[in-house]
Amino acid sequence: MNWIKQIGEFLLSWPLNLYVIGISVICTLVFGFVQFRYFGQAWKSLFSPAKPSGAKKAKADMTPLQAFINTLNTNLGNGSVAGMATAIYSGGPGSAIWVVIIGVLLMAVRFAEVYLSVYYSEKSTTKKSELGGPMLYLREVIGGRYLSVAYAFFCVLFGLLMGTALQTNSIRISVQTTWGIAPIITAVILTLFMIYVVCGGAKRVVALSDKIVPVKVVVFFASTFIVLAYNYQSLLPSLKLMFSSAFSPLALAGGLIGFTVQQAMRYGIQRSIFATESGLGTAAILYSSTGSKEPVRAGLVSMLSTFISTIVCFLIAWCIVASGVWNSGLTSTALTIASYNTAFGWLAGWVGSFLSISFGVGVLVTFVYVTRQAWLSLTGGRYENVFYAIVCAVAFAGALLDATTIFSIGDYILAGMLLINLFGIVYLIPVIKKGLASFRAGKNKKIKKKSK
Repeated sequence: MNWIKQIGEFLLSWPLNLYVIGISVICTLVFGFVQFRYFGQAWKSLFSPAKPSGAKKAKADMTPLQAFINTLNTNLGNGSVAGMATAIYSGGPGSAIWVVIIGVLLMAVRFAEVYLSVYYSEKSTTKKSELGGPMLYLREVIGGRYLSVAYAFFCVLFGLLMGTALQTNSIRISVQTTWGIAPIITAVILTLFMIYVVCGGAKRVVALSDKIVPVKVVVFFASTFIVLAYNYQSLLPSLKLMFSSAFSPLALAGGLIGFTVQQAMRYGIQRSIFATESGLGTAAILYSSTGSKEPVRAGLVSMLSTFISTIVCFLIAWCIVASGVWNSGLTSTALTIASYNTAFGWLAGWVGSFLSISFGVGVLVTFVYVTRQAWLSLTGGRYENVFYAIVCAVAFAGALLDATTIFSIGDYILAGMLLINLFGIVYLIPVIKKGLASFRAGKNKKIKKKSK
């Protein structure tokens, strides 16, 4: 069993990381560095969103702007608060640099998956509203019917474990550490909250996300900048440490890359994937529910959520390294709180716990919708009430379980989603490339008309 476990851990490290990096680089090159070339256009489209019309508008669960907010809600979760601390603990300060590098590359992947989701949702004539995102566009590739079902299966498991159980677990740890609240009390409160969410359907999910995202973004950036300002003397030395840890390998026998750099890359890459969720297809599911008829525009806007979550991850890592607590032996949320402790003192636990709660609750809310869509796709639109009962039970159990168990199982599920979804993206690259070329041609015509 140990031998099998070691093989599994190896396959989930470098082979999977190289697979993701390779496809991210391919998307970046084939799409003409879309994340850089249209970065300004993406922000412009975000603040002047197109609205669905006609039948698509009637079918839409949310607007494109709300899809962006919900995507950001899932990206800014405890994968950032606890995940970055775990990456620094396991891979050292250099992990932060690799989070940024991979995050930028993954922006091209996010563009691709959302483009395909909106493109095939617009073309779809199926009456099955549960078919969206990867569950829909995977049907266009070799073995698509089976891949669509397999993806939906992994997505349900991912939503239950990483989108629900892990979030309630992180919230429980935070409130128990800060206020000494018994785990069972936290579990009951979170379960009651989940019951409230699921009873409201898609409208309640969208409404709650609209309220949660602005609050947690403002509090995060305000508190983080206070920590960085307090440790201003360590800002440049900590940056140098992060870069040197990422790019200056230790000399080992045979000229192999240093162990320190290997660890930094491995954990930086994995945390970037988990925190941004780019390549997992969850954002594609959300955007498929908007009724948008502009796949390029939707894809460009969706890249910004990956960019923002990458910045958030880096800032958390910078706080941990600049505050000098990165090698304290702490990990997960406790390490993040320790960095805030340098500036806020006894209030650090309150600030860190609020971030963990708001980030976790945001993910819980949006993943109810994402996981529900995957469940309906898997069951042919049936047993919706059974799903609601399961997700509430998982929320309760997740608050009481050991997070290590959740992470170890979740890594295999994440790998399954990545392997299937990224294969679909590569197979459908010609479709995306053609659509992007048409967008560029249309944009050039507008520029020529204006110049005349």
